[in-house]
Amino acid sequence: MTKHERIAARKATNLSLDVDLVADAKELGINLSRACEEGLRKEIAAERGRRWQEENAVGIAASNAYVEKYGLPLEKYRMF
Repeated sequence: MTKHERIAARKATNLSLDVDLVADAKELGINLSRACEEGLRKEIAAERGRRWQEENAVGIAASNAYVEKYGLPLEKYRMF
């Protein structure tokens, strides 16, 4: 989806926001819709990352245990 398509595909939504935050944003010329979207994007990415780690915790632990026991498989080729 292009940036233009993302901007065009919008949904009107009612939000309850702190009155002082809204006043400060308005005074500073901050676009509330864009700021809320950016904050929501960051929260979604963080939650997806948290869930991925939770869903893959067993595999990550197994991989870490393997490396701890046997070392990195191609360690002898590392340049650092």
